[in-house]
Amino acid sequence: MNETMRKAIVTAGVMLATVMQTLDSTIANVALPHMQGSVAATQDQIAWVLTSYIIAAAIATPLTAFLAIRFGRKRLLAISVVGFTVTSMLCGAAQTLDQIVFFRLAQGAFGAAFVPLSQTIMFDMYTMEQRGKMMALWGVGVMVGPIVGPALGGWLTDNYSWRWVFYINVPFGVLAFSAIVGALRESMLSKERRFDWLGFAFLSLAIGATQLMLDRGNIQDWFGSSEIILEALLAAFGLYLFIVHSSTTRQPFIDLDLFKDRNLMLGLCLSMAVGFVLYATMALMPTFLQNLKGYPVITTGIVLAPRGFGTMVAMVVAGRIINSVDMRLIISGGFALTSFTLWEMSKFDLNVSEMEIVRTGVMQGLGLGFIFAPLTTLSFVTLQAHLRTEGTSFFSLMRNVGSSIGIATTQAMIATMTQVNHAQLAAHISPFNPLLRTGSAYASFSIDNPRGLSVINGLVTQQAAAIAYIDGFKLMMWLTLIAVPAVYLMRSPKMTNPIPADQAAHAVMD
Repeated sequence: MNETMRKAIVTAGVMLATVMQTLDSTIANVALPHMQGSVAATQDQIAWVLTSYIIAAAIATPLTAFLAIRFGRKRLLAISVVGFTVTSMLCGAAQTLDQIVFFRLAQGAFGAAFVPLSQTIMFDMYTMEQRGKMMALWGVGVMVGPIVGPALGGWLTDNYSWRWVFYINVPFGVLAFSAIVGALRESMLSKERRFDWLGFAFLSLAIGATQLMLDRGNIQDWFGSSEIILEALLAAFGLYLFIVHSSTTRQPFIDLDLFKDRNLMLGLCLSMAVGFVLYATMALMPTFLQNLKGYPVITTGIVLAPRGFGTMVAMVVAGRIINSVDMRLIISGGFALTSFTLWEMSKFDLNVSEMEIVRTGVMQGLGLGFIFAPLTTLSFVTLQAHLRTEGTSFFSLMRNVGSSIGIATTQAMIATMTQVNHAQLAAHISPFNPLLRTGSAYASFSIDNPRGLSVINGLVTQQAAAIAYIDGFKLMMWLTLIAVPAVYLMRSPKMTNPIPADQAAHAVMD
């Protein structure tokens, strides 16, 4: 097998693994009502199908770097693919809620290594000049997977069964395993670095409690619930202990040299912003279309799917120009386009057309696509080679944390602002409002009988929720605008010494 063919097979294998992991972060969402009826669970109970996966993946992600150094990237990735594929089959075959939650926990833990390992392998396998294009290709899997997940999940659930949401991973897993075992070369191993059990325990406590708080906050009325208060205290306590311990131990769980690289630190913050906008928009649009506009699941998926096409086009273009244009210009342009699109979405009303939804979705996909590949490349351009696996683990983790914060924040905002807007709109519904006492309004929405009041209340609630969604789009618009100047604090490759191609000797090329 020649070197070009080997690289192509490895790229295909790690791409398949990445697509599996990112797809599963959203594909099960639309299947939850069907799963709920199948296992006789309440709405609160079935939510653990999503929560368990997110928490397990978040806790296991920082482990990737240590496990890769100790056991090797090839061995770790192959085991992870097998574990993820088997647990996907078990999720599909599960007969009770407890079984599904348990196997989803295992699935999240096995899949946590896919994104950071694949990103590191792609970085080390290609030269500096090739990395931009390859990061664009790799980014397609990371960004498009969550976007097409709901549409694919809805189609599989409606035409087959919710179990196929999990069974679909099996062929991808077999192909990915074959490519990884057959073409990927093992990395160098090191048993010198000891495992910092205390550091891992403290960080796991902080991450797990934070994810649990964000995921269950909207259900439990946030800080009106003793559960959420306890989780917030545990998260703060775990983070405090982790910082103190890492500052005083000789070999901390996270190499502190990571935090000395300015590009990586800024990249982590911007990665959080990307995760916030990407996942929050994906959480808002389906409910907006289904609950307020009455779209069925399939129509919702069809209307939102072109967004992924926009992302793919932008990544292809970004990959071609990334070596000839300042990457900061591409990233800031992507943020600006995303912000402009969110501004347009903030003008949505209940009469917005399908074409307008598709157009803004494609434009937003373009904006996010122009951000991801250059941001990923620029974040690691100044980082030392031996820190890349650890850096990619944190890059993936921060994007996931950003997505959790985005979903939790926007959902809480929708719930709160719907109530506030309802109260403000309802204040105009009174016997003294002349518009409600004359003409067709009086005939259709009479305030003199319960039926008329019920109809009016439904319309007021619908309009209040629509305004709340607009507020959510405005919040994300301001977030993306704030991110633009932060991009120019990063160092461009032209401002620093580029990393020679022969430094990409993380033994993937050995």
